[in-house]
Amino acid sequence: MHHRKIQNTQVTVTELGFGASVIGNLYRVTPADDASAAVDAAWQAGIRYFDTAPHYGLGLSERRIGAALRDRPREEYVVSSKVGRLLVPNEHPRGVDTEGFVVRDDLRRQWDFSRDGVLLSIEDTLQRTGLDRLDIVYLHDPDNHWRQAADEAMPTLAALRDQGVIGAIGAGMNQSAMLARFLRETAADVVMLAGRYTLLDQSALDDVLPAARELGKSVVAVGVFNSGLLSRDRPAEGMKYDYQDAPPELVARAQAIAQVCAAHGTTLPAAAIAFPHTHPSTVNVTLGMRDREQVTRNVELHRSTVPQALWDDLRHQGLIRADVPTGGGLRPTG
Repeated sequence: MHHRKIQNTQVTVTELGFGASVIGNLYRVTPADDASAAVDAAWQAGIRYFDTAPHYGLGLSERRIGAALRDRPREEYVVSSKVGRLLVPNEHPRGVDTEGFVVRDDLRRQWDFSRDGVLLSIEDTLQRTGLDRLDIVYLHDPDNHWRQAADEAMPTLAALRDQGVIGAIGAGMNQSAMLARFLRETAADVVMLAGRYTLLDQSALDDVLPAARELGKSVVAVGVFNSGLLSRDRPAEGMKYDYQDAPPELVARAQAIAQVCAAHGTTLPAAAIAFPHTHPSTVNVTLGMRDREQVTRNVELHRSTVPQALWDDLRHQGLIRADVPTGGGLRPTG
């Protein structure tokens, strides 16, 4: 699988990444054997970038990623995790987590983008994973914490990067405007962009993508299926868009895009995975993978041919923005 370098760093990531939120029991239980088999299958397919976070299953995702990778050659893979949510004892547990993960709530999340909070979060992550280091660290959802995140958290990460403790630093969010600020106003190398450069939403072309291109920084794209609407060959009513039921007009638009995909000999999910690479600043698309079957499907979709003419046709029909770059991010084979 082809690797791409996060610009101005020594970190390289495979074009397809393993998103470990779902093996933290997102929405439903993932048996430990399924989680382990998913990582094994990803490794066998050539995936070498694995993304996790304390938030995912109150540490379960980190523990599972660490266990699955611990005996593999450390120089052969890249792991990212996140800071901003410390896990602390829950004084009032109710039995099950209330933020989407099917795990016990003996711990709770505590927002903290302070210097001490960042250092403690990284230390805790290393303990949970059993790994010797983190290659990439992102600030996780600092939407309501800009000042502390920019003034304390990012300089703390930058110092660790400059000391060689971390390879690359950045922020991950569901919005693009503040990510652009992180690229322009802080030491961030890379941003994890969730759902804002997809076949249905190209709003990142207004801010973070031009910033990345201008400054020579990189983008990891996640949420490329917009919570599900782009994940099937034929979108249907009742599917999700950005965690809500998709409105009829978006379902109709997704169906129209799917028809154009079919006319070009490809599928909507294959095109959804390929689309972020139309922008030259995109170095990786990371997808959630719960079990071996999901890994196999995602890898097959990633490897499938998506012709350049598809983007031209979608532009011509007004189904994607006219300013989507042409050919800038064609994936090399390998």
